[in-house]
Amino acid sequence: MSDTLFKPLELGNLKLPNRIALAPMTRARTTQPGDVPNAMMAAYYAQRSTAGLIISEATQISSQGKGYSFTPGIFTEDQIEGWKLVTDAVHKAGGHIFLQLWHVGRMSHQSFHADGKPVAPSALSPDAQVWIVDPETGEGGMVDCPVPRALSEAEIKEVIQDFRKGAANAIAAGFDGVEIHGANGYLIDEFLRRSSNQRTDAYGGSQENRIRFLREVTEAVADEIGAEKTGIRLSPYITQRNMADDEIIEVILKAATAMNDIGIAYIHLSEADWDDAPIVPDHFRHDLRKAYSGAIIVAGKYTQERGEKIVADGLADIVAYGRPFIANPDLPRRFAEGRPLADFDPATLFGGTEAGYSDYPAAAPAPETV
Repeated sequence: MSDTLFKPLELGNLKLPNRIALAPMTRARTTQPGDVPNAMMAAYYAQRSTAGLIISEATQISSQGKGYSFTPGIFTEDQIEGWKLVTDAVHKAGGHIFLQLWHVGRMSHQSFHADGKPVAPSALSPDAQVWIVDPETGEGGMVDCPVPRALSEAEIKEVIQDFRKGAANAIAAGFDGVEIHGANGYLIDEFLRRSSNQRTDAYGGSQENRIRFLREVTEAVADEIGAEKTGIRLSPYITQRNMADDEIIEVILKAATAMNDIGIAYIHLSEADWDDAPIVPDHFRHDLRKAYSGAIIVAGKYTQERGEKIVADGLADIVAYGRPFIANPDLPRRFAEGRPLADFDPATLFGGTEAGYSDYPAAAPAPETV
């Protein structure tokens, strides 16, 4: 076994003990009403604090930015106080944690919006579904997203300030930094792609205009809390949710140059994790290294071996694990000791109680040798 994943790393102003991160995963366990983080969530994250870095589940910056039931927010005092339970527990356990700031854009449902319309760069359907809990039955399920309405330029400026305020609130809640969610077909990603952005103003048309929203959000967040406490998640090769665009790789690399100029701590690549997903070619990874000099995190169906290799090859600095961390709260230890990994229960991914969430046990202690 290689020790590649267990070498320390300086990330911004943090000293990480290893290169293993907990990937952001929606688990929908907040207290209702109000989408408030709670003690159950604090226990869940604290159990996984041996990760070099924890990246929280996606967290909406406003009521407008919500798209799924029971996901947490970071825009009310109750939510900030709830998140303090989480950060206190993680720090007490010796961990580091960033909050992922989220605006879902058109990936939403009419029940979350007074006019029944999610917002987006343009009024184009994602042809996708989100997870919604029926208020009458209490049962969750996937439902179709409606056609959104286009944001005005004035509203875009308000969203940018919502990101700024979300970052400030995250620091007030005790987080070590924030990750801006710019991937997977959500609002920032929607601005980057011609398939979802058909605007003719300063935020659409040319590649530079389509990058503008991402750049202005990142500048606002970095100005508020410091570039060294700021990361961004991008998904260059993901095409689902009507996001295919043959210019996106060029756009992402230009965006990476902009992120380098701002001086943020890291870029986090969300790589598709389904079986027939597109492969991220090495030439893109090399081009990204040329465009951006900060740390690179990768996530997407990585095994321990694949993670060790991409770090050893110099194409990533941190590997984020999602599903393996669900049923293996002590994943770094299992990697270090060559322990087998437990399987998670997919039926308990979204919503519910401690079952399938914070009740997965750590591995038994290794037997003593005589």
